Amino acid sequence: MTELSPKFKYEVAQEPGGEGIKLCFACGICTASCPIRAIDEGYNPRRIIRMVLLGMKQRVLSSDFIWFCSSCYACTERCPQGVKFTDVMNAIKNLAVKQGYVPTPFVQQIDILKRFGRLYEIDEFDNKKRAGFGLPKVEKARGFTKKIMEMTELEQIILRKNEK
Repeated sequence: MTELSPKFKYEVAQEPGGEGIKLCFACGICTASCPIRAIDEGYNPRRIIRMVLLGMKQRVLSSDFIWFCSSCYACTERCPQGVKFTDVMNAIKNLAVKQGYVPTPFVQQIDILKRFGRLYEIDEFDNKKRAGFGLPKVEKARGFTKKIMEMTELEQIILRKNEK
């Protein structure tokens, strides 16, 4: 069994969006309204909150399931306690990244952003299709994205992940 961290819920609560974590009384509305749960019965928002409240820090931050949230806000809209679970999940993800728990697909997306300035490279073929629909040409956006990555130290986080 991994070591418990009783202050974990306070760490989550201190992150922007994590403030409502301690309001949960485990009614299960979040899980019942979650579209991801409908696809994968192993995904359980109520269980994630419970694990945070119990202090299962390493298990939560290192797990893949925190990245499954689709940010649809169905849970947030229905929660009788105002937990704002989607925002809590974003706070948990932020903590995970800060502590070096970055999933491989995220690292790959950052690499694509670094190279192309967006997650999908727009080439001349795409721009010709856009022109056919009367849409403007999409220009390369590398400089702005690179500057954001430098300001947020995102590259350093990714490099630390790759070194592990």
